[in-house]
Amino acid sequence: MSDFEEHAAPEQPPAQSQSTPMAQSPEQSPSHSPGAPALGLDTVAVTAGRPPHDPDQPLNPPLVLASTYVAGGDLEYGRYANPTWTAFEEVLGALEGGRALAFPSGLAAVATILDLVPVGGVVVAPRHAYLGTVGQLADLVESGRLSAAPLVDIADTEGTLALLPGADLVILESPTNPALEVADLPALCAGAREAGAAVVVDNTFATPMLQRPLEYGADVVLHSATKYLAGHSDLVLGALVTAPTERGNELHDLLDSRRRKLGATPGAFETWLALRGLRTLPLRVERACANAAVLAHRLAQHPAVDRVRYPGLRDDPGHARATAQMSAYGAVVAVEVRGGAEAAEALTTATRLWVRATSLGGVESTLERRRRWPGESATIPDNLVRLSVGVEDVEDLWADLSAALSAVGGDAGADADAG
Repeated sequence: MSDFEEHAAPEQPPAQSQSTPMAQSPEQSPSHSPGAPALGLDTVAVTAGRPPHDPDQPLNPPLVLASTYVAGGDLEYGRYANPTWTAFEEVLGALEGGRALAFPSGLAAVATILDLVPVGGVVVAPRHAYLGTVGQLADLVESGRLSAAPLVDIADTEGTLALLPGADLVILESPTNPALEVADLPALCAGAREAGAAVVVDNTFATPMLQRPLEYGADVVLHSATKYLAGHSDLVLGALVTAPTERGNELHDLLDSRRRKLGATPGAFETWLALRGLRTLPLRVERACANAAVLAHRLAQHPAVDRVRYPGLRDDPGHARATAQMSAYGAVVAVEVRGGAEAAEALTTATRLWVRATSLGGVESTLERRRRWPGESATIPDNLVRLSVGVEDVEDLWADLSAALSAVGGDAGADADAG
């Protein structure tokens, strides 16, 4: 019997209060999601995980570099615990509304939770998701460790629900990477619960500032903390956050045990840097989302662009769903460049401010053509360029991007509106 099957009937999540979807103005700041803590999330990001307010105590948690501790306390050994991890985990847990565990990377977190699936088990996951997650699932199926890992269009709620019976684990990602599809989290979490499957939601793109999946019935939230949580493109880190339910608490203990046994423990310096990043998460996300909204609306009118994928656009397939369950639409925009893969690739080298780079979520704006990676889904258009919008002046970003589009688009981009 699997670790998931042993706890296949979790308690029902608390009823959610209703929230008013954010207005459509791209300048509006993110509001707090339903069920937010007594303190606003902006305040939690700054105040959680700090030392006691005693005289001469440091204001910020110190960086603790230790493999060995004096015996007799709770820490025991450097592979089991570290005060720096604890501070990071306290802040992230408070932001997501659960209990957090830090890992050396997002993929280490994925591998640890997949280790709970029984041999021959079934995992349902999005067809458009982080390449590393899809790659791990493919390897596990090929080796016989999993019997199946069907990849689904999570925007198709009914089609996804039909595949949940018999699954041990459901991995959701919303919005997805890089297609920006939006899952109906309440419906899919409820369907998985009815089918007896545990649910993990990758919340990397949204962050807890925009949505808190545990409130919609998820058992675990997954983060690549490398990206928005840390926010400065200078570390690799992952995290899992378990729900404040009986099942969530049991999963937390199982995952903590696996983390120790697998040696999937993060570095103290990385968690210290990520903790510092969390302090400015609300400011960075708000600014980046505002920039992304402006750029998405302008890109939709640019003659060198065939399509813009961004949930904040009213005609985007995921717009209504994102409005219902997110407080803003994120800071990633995907554009399909007129002229095919060649034009899309040319765009990534034609900018001055935008940096051609993989990964995302830093303060700087980056872009890349996703199909340049051999493992990317064949259903992703080969002319799709993913834009990770940073916190620079939006007019500077637009001037650079529109000029590059006009340069690679030839006559199509010559008359682009600069505003």
